[in-house]
Amino acid sequence: MNILGISALYHDSAAALVCDGKIVAAASEERFTRVKADASIPRNAIEFCLTKIPQNQSVDYVVYYDNPLLTLDRWLENCVVTSPYNEKIINKTFDSMFSSKLWIHEELRKVLGKLGKNDELYICEHHISHAASAFYPSPFKEAAIITMDGVGEWATTTIGKGNDKDIEVIEEITYPNSLGLLYSAFTYFCGFKVNFGEYKLMGLAPYGQAKYVELIKKELVDIKKDGSFKLNMDYFSFANDIVMTGKKFEELFGVKRRIPEEKISKIYMDIAASIQVVTEEIVIKIARHAKEITGCKNLVMAGGIALNCVANGKLLKENIFEEIWIQPAAGDAGGALGAALYATYVMGDIERKICEGDSQNGSCLGPEYSECEIKDFLDENNISYLYYQNNEIYDAIAKFLQEDKIIGLFNGRMEFGPRALGNRSIIANPLSQEMQSKLNLKIKFRESFRPFAPAVLSERVSDYFDIDVESPYMLLVAGVREDICDKCSGSVEEWGNYDDIDMLKIINQKRSELPAITHVDYSARVQTVDKKRKPYFYNVIKAFETLTGCGVVVNTSFNVRGEPIVCTPKDAYLCFMRTNMDILVLENFVLFKEMQKPIENDENWREIYELD
Repeated sequence: MNILGISALYHDSAAALVCDGKIVAAASEERFTRVKADASIPRNAIEFCLTKIPQNQSVDYVVYYDNPLLTLDRWLENCVVTSPYNEKIINKTFDSMFSSKLWIHEELRKVLGKLGKNDELYICEHHISHAASAFYPSPFKEAAIITMDGVGEWATTTIGKGNDKDIEVIEEITYPNSLGLLYSAFTYFCGFKVNFGEYKLMGLAPYGQAKYVELIKKELVDIKKDGSFKLNMDYFSFANDIVMTGKKFEELFGVKRRIPEEKISKIYMDIAASIQVVTEEIVIKIARHAKEITGCKNLVMAGGIALNCVANGKLLKENIFEEIWIQPAAGDAGGALGAALYATYVMGDIERKICEGDSQNGSCLGPEYSECEIKDFLDENNISYLYYQNNEIYDAIAKFLQEDKIIGLFNGRMEFGPRALGNRSIIANPLSQEMQSKLNLKIKFRESFRPFAPAVLSERVSDYFDIDVESPYMLLVAGVREDICDKCSGSVEEWGNYDDIDMLKIINQKRSELPAITHVDYSARVQTVDKKRKPYFYNVIKAFETLTGCGVVVNTSFNVRGEPIVCTPKDAYLCFMRTNMDILVLENFVLFKEMQKPIENDENWREIYELD
C-alpha cells in the first residue's frame, strides 16, 4: 500500500510517501521553489515523492492533512463573532478559503491526474495528523501524545494516547485560545515575522530578564493547574485583523511594537524572556496533566510549539516521563507525513513495526545526488574542484575546521524538517571565540544575537552537556557542563541599558571551552550524532576529535537569511559563492573559494540561473 500525504495552502507545504508502513520520502515545497515557507500546492515535492514509489506500482490513496469544512466552520464562526470589525481579515482570507482550500481535491487532481485508485481525496484532521506524525515513527508501543500549534480547524492543543496502531484524542483546547498564537503575537510585537521568527524570539529570550511574567499571566493568559488556558482577547487582534496585536497591547507594556530590522532594545529582550517562561510553564503543566490522564510512561509531541527546544529541554529535566520523542518536522510540513501514516494504519491492514531509536530514518527523506550527478554539474559549469578518495575526505574536512575554515557540507538525502542535521549544513570550529558573530554576520547575514548549535558525537554528549539522552534532531536545549564553562564578567542582570551596550562584545565573550556554541545563558541546542543515522557526519566529527580532542562541531543550516535550506548542488554552489564561506564539500568533491570565478561576472551563470 502506497499512501501520499499532503499539506498545503497554509504554510510549509509538503508531501510525504509511506509504502507498506515504511516512511520512504518527505520534503517541503520551499526547498524546490526557493520560496521560504511556501504554502502553494506542493507540486515539486509530490513529483519527488512519486519517484520513490516501488517499480510498477502507483499511489493507492492520497490524504490531506486538514479538514477544509471544519476550517470553514471556524472561519465563518469567527466572522460572526468579530462582526462588524473584521473587514481586513475577511478581505485577506476570503479568496484562499473559497477558491483553494474548499477545492483542494481539484487542485491536487491538476497535479496527480487521479487521486489514487478510487480517485478520491481522503481527509485527516489537522491535530490527528500532528499526533500521527509524532506517535507512529516513535520507538514506543504506547505513549501520551501532546500536540500544540496555532490552530488546525478548531483545535489548538490536544492531549491523546497512542497504543500500537490506535490514536485517541482525550482532551483539547480550541480557538481562539492558542499557545501558538500567543507566542506568535509576541513574535510579531518584538518585530519578527509570524510563522518565520518564533525561533528568533526564543533565541533572544536569554538576553533578557523575565520581568513581565506575572503581568502576562494576570492580563493576557489565564493558566489553570492542568495547563489549560484562556486568552484575554481584548489584547489580541488576530481574530479580526491582519495584525497580531494593537494599541492596547502596546499600552500594557508601555512601548510600541518594534519595527522589523530596528535595533533591539532592552525591553523587547525582557518581553521575549517573559513569554518564554510563560510558555514553558504551560507546556510543563500540560505534560503533567497528560501523564495523569493517560498513565503512560512515554511522551511524543508535535505541532509548532514542539519546535521550542528550550521548553523541550525544561520539560525533559522535569522527569515527568521516562522518555520523550519529538517529531523533527513538527510544524505543518510534518502534517503531510502524519496524514499518510494515519491512513496507513486506519485504512490498511499494515502491521506497525517499532524500530530502535525511531523509524524516521534520521529524517533523511529528501532528494539525494550521486557523485556522477555532482561531477556532471561541476564539469558542465566549469567549476574548479578537488576530489578526495574514501576516508580521506573526513581527515581533510577536520583539518579545514581546525584552521577555522567555514564549510558548506552537502551529502546524502536532504533532511525533512526545519533543522539541518549534517546533510545540508554549514559547519565550523566550536573552539573559535569569534565564530558565532562571524557566522551570523558574514555567512548567514542574520541578527548577531542568534546562537548556533553543537553537533556532538552521541557517545560523548555527557562530556560537554548536562544531558544523558539522545537528541538526534536538535530539539533539546541543555546546559553546557559547568566544569568546562568560564564565567563572564557581567551577567544579564548586570548589563544594564542594552541600548548603550555593544552586543558583539557580549556575544564574543568566552563562556566555555566551546565558545562558538555556548549561548549567553550557558546553554546549547544539542544534536547528538551517531554512526547509524549519520555515517558521513559522524566520521567528520570523529576525524575532528582525533585531530583536536574535541568531539563537537558547530552546525547550522546551509542557507542564508530569508532563504530555505539548499536542496541541489546548484543551490549549494550559489549559496557558497554569495557568502564568505571558505569551502564547499559536495560528497567527496571539495571546492575552495579562491579557486572559483565570481559568478556575477560569468554570463553563462547569469543566463542559466537568472542571477540578479
